[in-house]
Amino acid sequence: MTITKWSPLANLMSLTDRLNRLFDEGLWSELEGETMPLAKWQPATDIYETKDSYKFNVELPGFKKDDVAVEVKDNVLIIKGEKKMDNEVKKENYHRIERFYGSFQRSFQLPQNIEPNKIKAKMDNGVLEITIPKSEKAKAKTIPVEVK
Repeated sequence: MTITKWSPLANLMSLTDRLNRLFDEGLWSELEGETMPLAKWQPATDIYETKDSYKFNVELPGFKKDDVAVEVKDNVLIIKGEKKMDNEVKKENYHRIERFYGSFQRSFQLPQNIEPNKIKAKMDNGVLEITIPKSEKAKAKTIPVEVK
């Protein structure tokens, strides 16, 4: 049996190499036949409920309202969009590309107690805000208590 000296640094380097391979091979995609560093991504979304509605706030920095589509189908909220690279700058002139480009799609199952025909979406400072009103039957009703 051969005795080998344990090196914690070697294990750390092996882990680092495996993580680098994961990012290089697993997350990058090809665009129009050329390899470009375009990561697959999904915008961060906050979802909360008020007395009258459900709210979705989706971070979409650099997007215009025409770059985003919102639809509801079979009680599923679908948000799609695409951010294109600026074609005025040639790929060879870039030193580093860290911003995300490409398309995304997110979907969220909605509860049954919504008014799908009254959904509103607006874009403000790179945040898409979607308001989904609750149906009248779903809203809590306050019942006054009588004193005798």
